[in-house]
Amino acid sequence: MTLSGKTAVVTGSNSGIGLGVARALAQAGANVVLNSFTDRDEDHDLARALAAEFGVEARYIAADMADGAQCRALIEQAGGCDILVNNAGIQHVAPVDEFPPEKWDAIIAINLSSAFHTTAAALPMMRAAGWGRVVNIASAHGLTASPYKAAYVAAKHGIVGLSKTVALECAREPITCNAICPGYVLTPLVEAQIPDQMAAHGLDRETVIREVMLERQPSREFATVEQIGGTVVFLCSPAAEQITGTTISVDGGWTAL
Repeated sequence: MTLSGKTAVVTGSNSGIGLGVARALAQAGANVVLNSFTDRDEDHDLARALAAEFGVEARYIAADMADGAQCRALIEQAGGCDILVNNAGIQHVAPVDEFPPEKWDAIIAINLSSAFHTTAAALPMMRAAGWGRVVNIASAHGLTASPYKAAYVAAKHGIVGLSKTVALECAREPITCNAICPGYVLTPLVEAQIPDQMAAHGLDRETVIREVMLERQPSREFATVEQIGGTVVFLCSPAAEQITGTTISVDGGWTAL
Protein backbone atom coordinates (compact mmCIF):
# COMPACT_ATOMS: atom_id res chain seq x y z
CA MET A 1 0.00 0.00 0.00
CA THR A 2 1.02 3.60 -0.28
CA LEU A 3 0.57 6.41 2.20
CA SER A 4 2.07 8.91 -0.21
CA GLY A 5 1.00 12.45 0.58
CA LYS A 6 0.05 11.62 4.17
CA THR A 7 1.89 13.15 7.11
CA ALA A 8 2.50 10.97 10.17
CA VAL A 9 3.51 12.32 13.57
CA VAL A 10 5.02 9.71 15.90
CA THR A 11 5.72 10.77 19.48
CA GLY A 12 8.70 9.34 21.32
CA SER A 13 10.27 8.18 18.08
CA ASN A 14 14.01 8.67 18.24
CA SER A 15 14.50 5.03 19.29
CA GLY A 16 12.72 1.75 19.98
CA ILE A 17 9.10 1.16 19.02
CA GLY A 18 8.53 4.75 17.92
CA LEU A 19 11.43 4.74 15.49
CA GLY A 20 10.35 1.34 14.16
CA VAL A 21 6.83 2.69 13.55
CA ALA A 22 8.20 5.80 11.84
CA ARG A 23 10.36 3.63 9.56
CA ALA A 24 7.39 1.45 8.62
CA LEU A 25 5.26 4.49 7.80
CA ALA A 26 8.05 6.07 5.76
CA GLN A 27 8.53 2.82 3.89
CA ALA A 28 4.81 2.91 3.08
CA GLY A 29 5.29 6.39 1.60
CA ALA A 30 4.21 8.69 4.42
CA ASN A 31 6.07 11.85 5.31
CA VAL A 32 7.09 11.52 8.95
CA VAL A 33 7.71 13.76 11.92
CA LEU A 34 9.96 12.25 14.58
CA ASN A 35 9.81 13.48 18.16
CA SER A 36 11.40 13.27 21.57
CA PHE A 37 12.28 15.73 24.34
CA THR A 38 15.93 16.07 23.27
CA ASP A 39 17.17 18.28 20.47
CA ARG A 40 20.50 16.75 19.41
CA ASP A 41 22.22 16.55 16.06
CA GLU A 42 21.69 12.79 16.06
CA ASP A 43 17.93 13.28 16.45
CA HIS A 44 17.83 15.38 13.29
CA ASP A 45 20.20 12.92 11.60
CA LEU A 46 17.61 10.17 12.11
CA ALA A 47 15.06 12.21 10.17
CA ARG A 48 17.52 12.96 7.39
CA ALA A 49 18.39 9.26 7.13
CA LEU A 50 14.71 8.26 6.83
CA ALA A 51 14.15 10.87 4.13
CA ALA A 52 17.14 9.63 2.14
CA GLU A 53 16.31 5.94 2.53
CA PHE A 54 12.64 6.09 1.62
CA GLY A 55 12.38 9.21 -0.54
CA VAL A 56 9.91 10.95 1.78
CA GLU A 57 9.93 14.16 3.76
CA ALA A 58 11.08 13.63 7.33
CA ARG A 59 11.95 15.98 10.13
CA TYR A 60 12.49 15.97 13.85
CA ILE A 61 10.63 18.27 16.25
CA ALA A 62 11.64 18.41 19.91
CA ALA A 63 8.75 18.57 22.37
CA ASP A 64 8.38 17.43 25.97
CA MET A 65 5.37 15.12 26.17
CA ALA A 66 5.02 15.91 29.87
CA ASP A 67 3.91 19.42 28.89
CA GLY A 68 0.44 19.69 27.36
CA ALA A 69 1.22 22.95 25.59
CA GLN A 70 4.28 21.41 23.94
CA CYS A 71 2.22 18.38 22.88
CA ARG A 72 -0.22 20.63 21.07
CA ALA A 73 2.59 22.77 19.64
CA LEU A 74 4.18 19.63 18.16
CA ILE A 75 1.09 19.01 16.06
CA GLU A 76 0.85 22.64 15.03
CA GLN A 77 4.52 22.72 14.04
CA ALA A 78 4.05 19.57 11.98
CA GLY A 79 1.78 21.66 9.75
CA GLY A 80 -0.55 18.75 9.15
CA CYS A 81 -1.29 15.42 10.77
CA ASP A 82 -3.09 12.67 8.86
CA ILE A 83 -1.67 9.87 11.01
CA LEU A 84 -0.99 10.33 14.71
CA VAL A 85 0.87 7.63 16.60
CA ASN A 86 0.98 8.29 20.33
CA ASN A 87 3.94 6.24 21.49
CA ALA A 88 5.84 8.32 24.07
CA GLY A 89 6.14 6.61 27.42
CA ILE A 90 8.18 6.12 30.58
CA GLN A 91 8.10 3.56 33.38
CA HIS A 92 8.79 3.34 37.12
CA VAL A 93 8.35 0.29 39.35
CA ALA A 94 7.44 0.53 43.05
CA PRO A 95 4.68 -0.58 45.46
CA VAL A 96 1.70 1.77 45.59
CA ASP A 97 2.46 2.95 49.13
CA GLU A 98 6.06 3.73 48.16
CA PHE A 99 5.39 5.10 44.69
CA PRO A 100 6.94 8.58 44.39
CA PRO A 101 4.15 11.07 43.64
CA GLU A 102 6.34 12.90 41.13
CA LYS A 103 6.86 9.63 39.22
CA TRP A 104 3.10 9.01 39.18
CA ASP A 105 2.48 12.50 37.82
CA ALA A 106 5.17 12.16 35.14
CA ILE A 107 3.97 8.75 33.94
CA ILE A 108 0.34 9.87 33.73
CA ALA A 109 1.39 13.04 31.91
CA ILE A 110 3.67 11.37 29.34
CA ASN A 111 1.88 8.04 28.87
CA LEU A 112 -1.72 9.29 28.93
CA SER A 113 -2.30 13.04 29.00
CA SER A 114 0.05 13.63 26.07
CA ALA A 115 -2.19 11.49 23.86
CA PHE A 116 -5.20 13.59 24.83
CA HIS A 117 -3.41 16.82 23.93
CA THR A 118 -1.96 15.61 20.61
CA THR A 119 -5.26 14.04 19.57
CA ALA A 120 -7.22 17.16 20.43
CA ALA A 121 -4.84 19.20 18.27
CA ALA A 122 -4.78 16.70 15.38
CA LEU A 123 -8.49 16.00 14.96
CA PRO A 124 -9.32 19.37 13.34
CA MET A 125 -6.53 18.77 10.81
CA MET A 126 -7.84 15.29 10.05
CA ARG A 127 -11.37 16.61 9.63
CA ALA A 128 -10.15 19.33 7.29
CA ALA A 129 -8.29 16.72 5.23
CA GLY A 130 -11.25 14.32 5.20
CA TRP A 131 -9.22 11.39 6.53
CA GLY A 132 -7.32 10.46 9.66
CA ARG A 133 -5.84 7.66 11.72
CA VAL A 134 -5.02 7.81 15.42
CA VAL A 135 -3.03 4.85 16.68
CA ASN A 136 -2.20 4.73 20.37
CA ILE A 137 0.60 2.45 21.51
CA ALA A 138 -0.85 1.01 24.70
CA SER A 139 0.47 -2.24 26.20
CA ALA A 140 -0.59 -5.65 27.41
CA HIS A 141 -0.77 -3.65 30.65
CA GLY A 142 -3.64 -1.72 29.11
CA LEU A 143 -5.68 -4.93 29.33
CA THR A 144 -4.21 -6.64 32.38
CA ALA A 145 -2.08 -5.68 35.37
CA SER A 146 1.16 -6.45 37.13
CA PRO A 147 2.18 -5.52 40.67
CA TYR A 148 4.40 -2.49 41.30
CA LYS A 149 3.42 -0.77 38.04
CA ALA A 150 0.43 1.23 39.27
CA ALA A 151 1.01 4.38 37.23
CA TYR A 152 1.95 2.57 34.03
CA VAL A 153 -1.02 0.18 34.24
CA ALA A 154 -3.40 3.03 35.05
CA ALA A 155 -2.08 5.12 32.16
CA LYS A 156 -2.25 2.29 29.64
CA HIS A 157 -5.78 1.35 30.71
CA GLY A 158 -6.58 5.04 30.25
CA ILE A 159 -5.12 5.01 26.74
CA VAL A 160 -7.45 2.13 25.83
CA GLY A 161 -10.43 4.06 27.17
CA LEU A 162 -9.39 7.25 25.39
CA SER A 163 -9.07 5.32 22.13
CA LYS A 164 -12.64 4.04 22.47
CA THR A 165 -14.01 7.50 23.20
CA VAL A 166 -12.24 9.15 20.26
CA ALA A 167 -13.43 6.33 17.98
CA LEU A 168 -17.05 6.89 19.00
CA GLU A 169 -16.79 10.64 18.54
CA CYS A 170 -15.41 10.12 15.03
CA ALA A 171 -17.52 7.08 14.08
CA ARG A 172 -19.44 8.93 11.33
CA GLU A 173 -16.25 10.37 9.85
CA PRO A 174 -13.38 8.75 7.88
CA ILE A 175 -11.26 8.90 11.03
CA THR A 176 -10.42 5.85 13.12
CA CYS A 177 -8.76 5.46 16.50
CA ASN A 178 -7.33 2.23 17.87
CA ALA A 179 -4.84 1.01 20.44
CA ILE A 180 -2.07 -1.50 19.86
CA CYS A 181 -1.19 -3.51 22.95
CA PRO A 182 2.31 -4.96 22.70
CA GLY A 183 3.79 -7.42 25.12
CA TYR A 184 7.56 -7.39 25.53
CA VAL A 185 9.22 -5.91 22.45
CA LEU A 186 12.91 -6.30 21.69
CA THR A 187 14.13 -2.72 21.72
CA PRO A 188 17.62 -1.37 22.48
CA LEU A 189 16.42 -0.59 26.01
CA VAL A 190 15.30 -4.19 26.58
CA GLU A 191 18.39 -5.59 24.86
CA ALA A 192 20.58 -3.67 27.31
CA GLN A 193 18.85 -5.37 30.25
CA ILE A 194 19.70 -8.91 29.12
CA PRO A 195 23.35 -9.04 30.32
CA ASP A 196 22.32 -7.77 33.77
CA GLN A 197 19.61 -10.42 33.99
CA MET A 198 22.09 -13.10 32.91
CA ALA A 199 24.47 -12.08 35.69
CA ALA A 200 21.73 -11.79 38.31
CA HIS A 201 20.29 -15.25 37.60
CA GLY A 202 23.41 -17.06 36.49
CA LEU A 203 21.73 -18.15 33.27
CA ASP A 204 22.62 -18.02 29.59
CA ARG A 205 21.04 -15.49 27.27
CA GLU A 206 18.35 -17.72 25.76
CA THR A 207 17.27 -19.08 29.15
CA VAL A 208 17.05 -15.61 30.66
CA ILE A 209 14.92 -14.43 27.75
CA ARG A 210 12.64 -17.45 27.78
CA GLU A 211 12.26 -18.13 31.51
CA VAL A 212 12.76 -14.74 33.14
CA MET A 213 11.99 -11.85 30.81
CA LEU A 214 9.26 -13.61 28.81
CA GLU A 215 7.78 -15.61 31.65
CA ARG A 216 4.32 -14.08 31.03
CA GLN A 217 4.52 -14.16 27.22
CA PRO A 218 3.35 -17.65 26.16
CA SER A 219 5.15 -17.57 22.80
CA ARG A 220 8.44 -17.07 24.71
CA GLU A 221 9.47 -14.76 21.88
CA PHE A 222 9.80 -11.00 21.83
CA ALA A 223 7.63 -9.00 19.48
CA THR A 224 9.71 -6.83 17.16
CA VAL A 225 9.53 -3.14 16.36
CA GLU A 226 8.94 -4.15 12.73
CA GLN A 227 5.84 -6.11 13.75
CA ILE A 228 4.47 -3.13 15.67
CA GLY A 229 5.25 -0.87 12.71
CA GLY A 230 3.52 -3.27 10.34
CA THR A 231 0.43 -3.29 12.55
CA VAL A 232 0.30 0.51 12.47
CA VAL A 233 0.58 0.51 8.67
CA PHE A 234 -2.23 -2.05 8.48
CA LEU A 235 -4.47 0.20 10.60
CA CYS A 236 -3.82 2.97 8.06
CA SER A 237 -4.82 0.73 5.13
CA PRO A 238 -8.21 0.47 3.36
CA ALA A 239 -8.62 -3.00 4.90
CA ALA A 240 -8.86 -1.38 8.34
CA GLU A 241 -11.43 1.30 7.51
CA GLN A 242 -14.04 -0.36 9.76
CA ILE A 243 -11.61 -1.17 12.57
CA THR A 244 -12.04 1.52 15.20
CA GLY A 245 -12.34 1.77 18.97
CA THR A 246 -10.64 -1.52 19.62
CA THR A 247 -7.34 -3.02 20.73
CA ILE A 248 -4.95 -5.21 18.76
CA SER A 249 -2.70 -7.31 20.97
CA VAL A 250 0.81 -8.09 19.74
CA ASP A 251 1.82 -9.99 22.85
CA GLY A 252 2.55 -13.63 22.02
CA GLY A 253 -0.63 -14.73 23.78
CA TRP A 254 -0.08 -12.83 27.04
CA THR A 255 -3.66 -11.51 27.31
CA ALA A 256 -5.12 -14.88 26.29
CA LEU A 257 -4.12 -16.32 29.67
